[in-house]
Amino acid sequence: MAFEWRLAYFIVNRKGIDNGALVLSMPELTTGKVEDGNVVKEDEEGGGGLCGNGREWLETKVRRSFTKKMLLRRIPILAWLPTYNASAAVSDLVAGITVGLTAIPQAIAYSNVAGLPPQYGLYSAFMGCFVYAVFGSVRVSAIGPTAIASILTRENLIGLSPEFAVLLTFLSGCVELLMGFLQLGFLIDFISGPVSVGFTSAAAIIIATTQVKDILGLSITGSKFVEVWENIFEHISETRLWDTLLGKAKDIPIGPSDMKEKSSFQKIAGKALWLVSTSRNIIVVVVSAVAAYEFELHGSRPFVLTGFVKPGLPPFQSPPFTAEINNETFNFFGMVSSLGSAILVVPLLAILENVALAKAFSDGQSRLDATQEMLAIGASNLVSSFVSAIPISGALSRGAVNHSSGVATPFGNVYTGIIVILALQYFTPYFAYIPKASLAAVIIAAVVFMVEFHVVKPIWRTKKIDLIPALATFFSCLFIRLELGIVIGIGINVIFLLYGSARPTVKVEKSLSSSGFEYLLVTPDRSLVFPSVEYVRNLVTKAGVKLGYSSIPVVIDSRHIQGVDFTAAKGIKSLIEDFDNRKQPILFYNLKPSIVEIFQELRTKDFKYCHNDAELNDLLRPAIIIATTQVKDILGLSITGSKFVEVWENIFEHISETRLWDTLLGVICMAILLLLR
Repeated sequence: MAFEWRLAYFIVNRKGIDNGALVLSMPELTTGKVEDGNVVKEDEEGGGGLCGNGREWLETKVRRSFTKKMLLRRIPILAWLPTYNASAAVSDLVAGITVGLTAIPQAIAYSNVAGLPPQYGLYSAFMGCFVYAVFGSVRVSAIGPTAIASILTRENLIGLSPEFAVLLTFLSGCVELLMGFLQLGFLIDFISGPVSVGFTSAAAIIIATTQVKDILGLSITGSKFVEVWENIFEHISETRLWDTLLGKAKDIPIGPSDMKEKSSFQKIAGKALWLVSTSRNIIVVVVSAVAAYEFELHGSRPFVLTGFVKPGLPPFQSPPFTAEINNETFNFFGMVSSLGSAILVVPLLAILENVALAKAFSDGQSRLDATQEMLAIGASNLVSSFVSAIPISGALSRGAVNHSSGVATPFGNVYTGIIVILALQYFTPYFAYIPKASLAAVIIAAVVFMVEFHVVKPIWRTKKIDLIPALATFFSCLFIRLELGIVIGIGINVIFLLYGSARPTVKVEKSLSSSGFEYLLVTPDRSLVFPSVEYVRNLVTKAGVKLGYSSIPVVIDSRHIQGVDFTAAKGIKSLIEDFDNRKQPILFYNLKPSIVEIFQELRTKDFKYCHNDAELNDLLRPAIIIATTQVKDILGLSITGSKFVEVWENIFEHISETRLWDTLLGVICMAILLLLR
């Protein structure tokens, strides 16, 4: 029965969700039944079985899951659709079309980053848009293939077929949905800012590196940073001049970027310039394709072209659970084994990318629901896998376009999806003429701003040690693998957290109470847990002996101690016993009631605590008086009195009667005892 109620209490008592993190509590064990999500005590003979209690709990959960509030939270379109007006519709239409014109060249380019045929990028850019419009909660998030997801896909598909990429999309969706159902949003918090900076900077450099060969018009292999650059330098003499010139032309900015620097004429033409600026990707790609087509008509091919793009929409079918490569057949488990850690890393980083996007363009009025984003991105990936998509998420570059276009709701994704569908249905024959150099330039221009070297200086000024996980992540991602790099960075951060937990800062100082009693004040700066208890115990003991001369009372200020575990409680019990053995008082100040109960449960002998200065004075006074009453014997005086003031008055009155040999003997004995301790 005890185990049964441990399980019931652990499941039922969920205190709440904070940024997607599930907070659980474990109340006092008892017997009873579940009513409205709470355990109600009942007589022992009336307790039901586990099946009955589980059924009641399940009914309660189902009833709570189908409330109107939860429905609006999990299907956000139901919350904003009733108030959707013409103004919001126009804003979404403009933003959706603008993002769609950006998404088409990016989708083709990202398929190249992923090492897949160009149609797979387009397949990934429409279905997720429709799903996210229903379940998404971030209005600026434009769902589709991203640079990070594409490069991770490339690293895990070396020597594998496109079917593995589609299965990775399906599994990523399943993992993201599972994380959402289990309220695992708190996992994102373990990826710190320095680790994120190191990862995105390295990923951007790797992505740009993979596109340099297309800028130079080289046909080389390789996916790793060092390998690609070795091949580039080996074949640098084969550089195609026209591809290089075309790629550099894309980097020329179109339109001013700062509204404050515009002239009066530019302000009049602001809307036109804004449209040109936000649509520059599609403009450059179209112009490049037209130029390539004209060269083709005249019998010349100065550029390396994208080539054949499979026309039409993809069939709606289940993701491939078997694949064949070089006459070797892979079943589902073989495909999963080949994908390896990507099954966890890709969905985790997809969520991180979308959360970062939401924070970057937050209006400060809405609270991000990480759990809902997990569910929305998971559903988008899951459904997109049925149209042969690669892993998708919200991209920062498209999010910036969405934001600048004034998008009002996630419904802008619908118009983006429609634009991509029209492109797939009617324009794929023309995509064959797009030069790879222009697509490579689109990618490089999109990721170059992801390299965040500018944050090194602020990190150095604020906390230099944070550069260690940042640089470790950066170089590990660059020279080993992206997945291993971010794991290494997270691991270093966890080690720092564990070290801080195991080695808390302990402040030691001498102090006087309001009544003039001297004591040693010891203040730990955090809770006591099993890795730190021996360290704190040794520090307090050393302070009590050296600074407190094994006699001055030691007061542990516990204001920062929010909790202790069993090992820590046992260590503190041993500390109290050590002080008791040498007759040195030790007191606890500002101790939480819950921690007091823990120490009392361990039946700690001579455990003394107080909550205010008055109680501290009362506890300090006996120790001082005991020491005071012994002074008369050290001096060899025969005086009476038990109160502190009274004893000292009598000592000073009879100080002339001090017996020299008694005093010398007492001082010598005290010195010997202190030296031998």
